[in-house]
Amino acid sequence: MKRVLLIVLAAVCALSLGACGSQNQQQAQETANLTEVTLVLDWTPNTNHTGLYVALEKGYFAENGLNVSIIQPSESSVLQLLSAGTAQFGIDFQESLTFARDAGMPVVSIAAILQHNTSAFAAPADRGIASAKDFEGKTYGGWGMDMETATIRYLMEQAGADFDKVNIVTIGDTDPLTAMDMNSIDFAWIYEGWEGISAKLKGVELTYVPLGDDPVFDYYTPIIATSEDMITNNREIVEKFMDAVVKGYTFAAENPGESAEILLRHAPELDAELVKASQEYLSPRYIDDAESFGVQKAEVWERYTKWLYDQGFIETLVDSSKAFTNDFVK
Repeated sequence: MKRVLLIVLAAVCALSLGACGSQNQQQAQETANLTEVTLVLDWTPNTNHTGLYVALEKGYFAENGLNVSIIQPSESSVLQLLSAGTAQFGIDFQESLTFARDAGMPVVSIAAILQHNTSAFAAPADRGIASAKDFEGKTYGGWGMDMETATIRYLMEQAGADFDKVNIVTIGDTDPLTAMDMNSIDFAWIYEGWEGISAKLKGVELTYVPLGDDPVFDYYTPIIATSEDMITNNREIVEKFMDAVVKGYTFAAENPGESAEILLRHAPELDAELVKASQEYLSPRYIDDAESFGVQKAEVWERYTKWLYDQGFIETLVDSSKAFTNDFVK
């Protein structure tokens, strides 16, 4: 009886292995028939990227004949990789793309991931910072970039505050929440949907001076970008890629819980509680007040481009009509 059972089990295993082998061969053949595409993230995976992983897991890319590899950034900037043709698509920011075009890079924004800027100057509630006027007498900790100084100066001037009364120090990659907790600084520039959510989960009460409250700074961050060469010579690939991306982010906008789980499966190193809470915050903001995911407005690009030009950060008044397109999101 045992011998019969052994024979039966052996036969079942053989059949299973054969079936698995055939299935694996079929999957390999299907993958081989797909067009290889590389997407470079701006940072490590987070809830800004959820729609991409939804499109990957739900098979939206594969349905459109694409085998998309999502990779993290290298030493080269995302836009440099796109310009050089090393990658086909990337996640970056409106200001970075404006700088790139000013420098002659043929890169284009093809979608806004968020309709409004969710970054803000944040401070522990006990520091008494409710507006840019309250920056006076306080210490800001940042990355040491001229852009930060100019932004703070502009907001303080708009609020009638004295810029000379704020202290600006460089903290680099130091966690801003830790620096504020140690009283090294009073406020920092953070993303409310990530660091802000993290602080809330830790029981830290923050007050915010949202960048998006000023029309100049309600720019697109982050964006999805590609090269002019891709749009001109591989337009069908761009169309197929963005069709899948729009589906992915639309699903994420409507299903934050399931989408968070998908992101966690692809980035298990992330804090699950943070991802789920962040996703609840960001999902409604993917489309927000736009007619559909990804749509960009000319006035948003023009306002911030003019500010960058007036501040001397770019040498030319970059043509916004060439910096972005809505061709692939409508």
